[in-house]
Amino acid sequence: QVQLVEAGGGLVQAGGSLRLSCVASGRAFSFYAMGWFRQAPGKEREIVAAISWSGSSTYYRDSVKGRFTISRDNAKNTVYLQINSLKPDDTAIYYCARGRTRHYEGVGTGYDYWGQGTQVTVSS
Repeated sequence: QVQLVEAGGGLVQAGGSLRLSCVASGRAFSFYAMGWFRQAPGKEREIVAAISWSGSSTYYRDSVKGRFTISRDNAKNTVYLQINSLKPDDTAIYYCARGRTRHYEGVGTGYDYWGQGTQVTVSS
């Protein structure tokens, strides 16, 4: 069984930064793509960023390009999301998820294990 544990969320002012982390249990972490999703109150879950198994390929939704950076450290079974220039619209619960294959998908059905989420709140 794979477990994903996120950390790093919090309350920040607009323009601030956070670094989210997600640690995965198990030895096969490096075999799979990873993704970060978020869900704001009253809204559907949406993908924020994704990274391939090796880290050589990444994806970002348009609204976060240039502000968010996804990275991974396979030796530490950890995926990160660096969030800069935070906006109130970024307020949401952020979830990490493990892809079903080495290559990421742009939808949640392409991921089979999910963390419990970490809250990010941005004040204006």
